[in-house]
Amino acid sequence: MEFKNTKGKENKGFAIYHDLIINAGSTKVFKAISEPEHLVNWWPFTCSGIPELGAEYNFYFTPEYDWFGEVVRCIPDRTFHIKMTRSDADWDPTTFGFDLQQIDGKVQLEFWHIGWPACNAHYRRSSFCWAMLLNGLKNYVEKGTVIPFKNRE
Repeated sequence: MEFKNTKGKENKGFAIYHDLIINAGSTKVFKAISEPEHLVNWWPFTCSGIPELGAEYNFYFTPEYDWFGEVVRCIPDRTFHIKMTRSDADWDPTTFGFDLQQIDGKVQLEFWHIGWPACNAHYRRSSFCWAMLLNGLKNYVEKGTVIPFKNRE
C-alpha cells in the first residue's frame, strides 16, 4: 500500500492522518509540539530534545516504552517531523509530523504518522490514541489543561 503524506512524499505502508484547528498562534502551537517542557503536558511522561534538524528526542512513557527519534524536518512555527529510531518493531519504520498553517488567528494543524508496516491492533490503537492526544494538545494550548500522564490514552 502506498500513501503520500501532506508534503507529497511517498510512503510504503499504512498511515494515520488527523487535522484539527487550534485557537492560538503558530508560535504557541509549535512550542507545544516541539519543546520537551510542553510535550510532557499532553504526550510522554518525560521528554528531552531540541527542536532543530538532526536532534535526538527521547520520549519516555515507561521503562518498557523508552523511545527515541530524530528530527528530520524543523521549520519554526511551521513544521516539525520526527523519524523514530529506537522504539518497537511497529514504530521504528515510522515518521510522524506536524504541519502548521496560520489562518485568521488560528492554526490548522495537519498531523500524520506514516510508514506503519501493518494494519494491526497496534496501528489501530495508535491511531485512536493520537486522536485523543491531539485533543489533549488542543486543550493544553487553548485552555492550559494538563491531563495527568496516568490518565492519557
